[in-house]
Formats: sequence, structure tokens, C-alpha cells
Amino acid sequence: MALRCDLIIRDATLFDGTGGPRRTGDVGVTGDRIVAVGDLGSASADREVIATGKALSPGFIDAHTHDDRAVLMGCECLRCKSSQGVTTVVVGNCGVSLAPARFTKRPVPPLDLVGDETGFRYGHFGEYAEALRKTPAAVNTYAIVGHQTLRHRVMGDDLYRPANDREIAEMRRLVAESLTEGASGFSTGLWYKPNMHATTEEVIAVAEPLRAAGGMYFTHMRDEADRVCASIEETLKIGKRVGVPVWISHHKCSMPENYGRSVQTLALIEAAASMQEVAYDMYPYPAGSTVLMPDRLRDDVRVIVTWSIPHPEMAGKDLKDVARGWNTDIRTAAEKLLPAGAITFQMDEEDVRRIMQHPISVIGSDGIPHDEHPHPRLWGTFPRVLGLYSRQLGLLSMEEAIHKMTGRTAQLFGMVDRGVLRPGAYADLVLFDPHRVIDRATFEEPKQESDGIEEVWTNGVPVFRTGKGMTGEAPGRLIRRNRD
Repeated sequence: MALRCDLIIRDATLFDGTGGPRRTGDVGVTGDRIVAVGDLGSASADREVIATGKALSPGFIDAHTHDDRAVLMGCECLRCKSSQGVTTVVVGNCGVSLAPARFTKRPVPPLDLVGDETGFRYGHFGEYAEALRKTPAAVNTYAIVGHQTLRHRVMGDDLYRPANDREIAEMRRLVAESLTEGASGFSTGLWYKPNMHATTEEVIAVAEPLRAAGGMYFTHMRDEADRVCASIEETLKIGKRVGVPVWISHHKCSMPENYGRSVQTLALIEAAASMQEVAYDMYPYPAGSTVLMPDRLRDDVRVIVTWSIPHPEMAGKDLKDVARGWNTDIRTAAEKLLPAGAITFQMDEEDVRRIMQHPISVIGSDGIPHDEHPHPRLWGTFPRVLGLYSRQLGLLSMEEAIHKMTGRTAQLFGMVDRGVLRPGAYADLVLFDPHRVIDRATFEEPKQESDGIEEVWTNGVPVFRTGKGMTGEAPGRLIRRNRD
């Protein structure tokens, strides 16, 4: 009997997510799974898509996001992700997660990256997991529990010191509980004030439940500038002591005096990778974005305001222009803007390229969806890698680029049956024009859909079509490390 499918995509250029060579073929989908790949000329389907001249790959996995709240806010809030081919997001990074915490007042920065106190209403991680089940998203969610959130919950406003034994024990208990309720790892944001006073020993103690649960340790390291190598060493030490894989978030060499040091950092990470499990994500831009911190501003580093609670009209403006308009210096202007967010032009393009090209890297946007004037990475990261760095600059082959966005990421994170085109894998798919795909989001106009993304499916369900936008479907699921 001839194969009958729900969907067949025919005559596409297939990038299977493994890094192997492209080939032309068909993909058949029934329900939420791929059922056949190859020549499906004798098969039929309820819907057939002729994809001649187009590319089909696994849906992109955004290895580093702050979409914790966005995944609960309806499909349109995730257009920034679906429109660039993303079908799975990793949330809870940099020590910031919505659960497990309930706050009655605005959390301290950087916890407010994911919103004000109204979003922090999940006293147990299981409540967050249940919210994802009841109000599913257009994308799958892979979630991490954050150390900064735990410190704020357990220590209140008295965050600017090491935790005591009782507090460490309570945070460790909450990590263990979260891992049983759907979390896949534990993250720190040791560069930020609410987390920087945590000692290495505190992190190791709180992270201890990861070993038995098979979880991962993720970190926005203590320093990405002058002490970047020492911070890598600390990260590796934590992973060894806990006995789990470590993940370096948004690897970079920050500030002009450190430009070029990726030669050192990559050699250090590569050497460690022969002895323990270590990997990192990166975004394809020479500027970062987080909350605005007046005490860390420098006159020689450009800053754009992304949002401000007391002065929302300043979103999108250069901080120096704001200061000039107020007839003051940039630090005083920044203090007047608080709470606020910022884009900081702190990296060198050659480091960005070297870090991206290294075989250990994968791609993550680090986008912040609630910013009024976000960094363009929120809308453009994945098409930018494909269009600029692969097709135009030849830094990576298209096969390598897609591998870093799909199969490699899924394998490292233990996402079962994700990130590959093969029978039995989940039908997370993106159809795109490999000759045209490119980002359109800019620092001046960041909320711009990319070109060349034709259609996106999550778990076999179409969630985005070019020219039509989001379909309104929400087939996303909470997925867990080494289980689904």
C-alpha cells in the first residue's frame, strides 16, 4: 500500500542537521513526526508543498534566550522567533528564570529582563511547566532554573553577600525540585550584582542536584573582559566538581583592550573539551544587550537605550545624545533612566567571526523580547548567520551553519529526536530560500522580519508563513533533557 501522509514537502534541497552534505529529496510528515525522507514519488498527502529551489532543514534551536515570559503570551509575541525559523527556545539563562519565585514588587535588575513582578507567579517550577501546557506557544521550550531567581527568593533583598549554609541548602532543594518538575539545568549570571557575591563553592553546592538528575550547568561567566580566561577556568572547575556538562553563555571577549583574545579563550576551551564536556553559544553581532548599569559605562563604548520605565521616549536613542539633551554626563543620564535597558558595542567583529567559526560553537540569539527598542538579534540572528556569514562571507558552509543551529545544539542539550531530518524525528521544520535568506533587523529599526523564510512547522503544525505571518497555531511543548 502506498504511503499516505498528512504533509509531503517535495523536491527540496535537504539540510539534515547533521552537518552532512545537502541532497535533493522529499520529506513526509504524519502527526508530529517525520515518517519518511527521500524519493516519495509514490506517496500522497493531505497537503503537498512543492519546494523546488528551496531548502528544508530542521527548525532552528535558539540556544540562549530570555523568552521565559514570551512563551506564555500568545503566538504574536513569538513572531520574532518563528519568522526567522526558530522552533525551540532555551529559557532561564544568565541565572534569570520566572520559576520558582513569586514576587510582590519589581525584582532587582537583571531579573526584570523578563518583566516586572506580575510574571513571577510560579512558586514551584511545576507551576511554570503547567502554564506552558495550558497556554502552549508556537515554539518548544527547554527550561533552566536560574541562580539569581533563587537568591532573590531565598535571600530577599539581602543579595549582595555570599549565601549562608541554610540559604544554600534551600536553593539546592529548589534546584532538585525544579529538575524533577521539568527543568533541564541550572544557570548562573555571575557578572551581575545579585549573583556576583556568590562564591565558587556556593555555585557548586547549589548545583549539586544536577549530577543525579543528569542536568547541565549554564553560565553567564563572572567576567567576559579582563578576567575572561580566569572565568573560563572557574566555569570548568564547577563542571568538574559537580560532574556535569558546562555551557558558556554568549561567549565573547568584551571591551577594546580585550579585542583579539578569542585566540586565547578558544584554545583554553578546546583544550578543556578533551577532558570534560564543555560548549558555548554565541550571537552574530559585535554588540550585546542587557539592563543599563551606570557604574559600568565607559566613554569609549557606544550605548543605545532599549527601554526606560521613567523615560520610555528615550528608547532607541544613543545614551550620549540623551546626556547631551539633558546637559549632563552619561552616568548621570543613565541613573535618571533607571530601570532601563541598553545595547553596548563592546566586541570586535574579528572575534565574533572566530568564535562563530570554531567547531565547538552553536548559535543563540540572547534576544530580549520585552524591550521597546530591542537589539536586532531578537529578530535577525539565524537568517543573519545563513545569509551574511555563510552565503555572503563564506565563513561557514550552509551545512555547518545549520548544524550549529539544529543537530549539534539538540545533541548537546539532550533534546531527543530534535534537530535532524530523519524518520522518527519530530517535524520541527523550516522551509527557506537559500539564495535570498538574510536578516533585515538593524540597530536603528530592529523589529523587522527577515527575508527568505517561507514556512515554519513546530511538531508538524504550520506556525508561520511568509506574507501571512503567524498562523495562530500553538503546538509547542516543554521538552526536557534526554526525555520528551
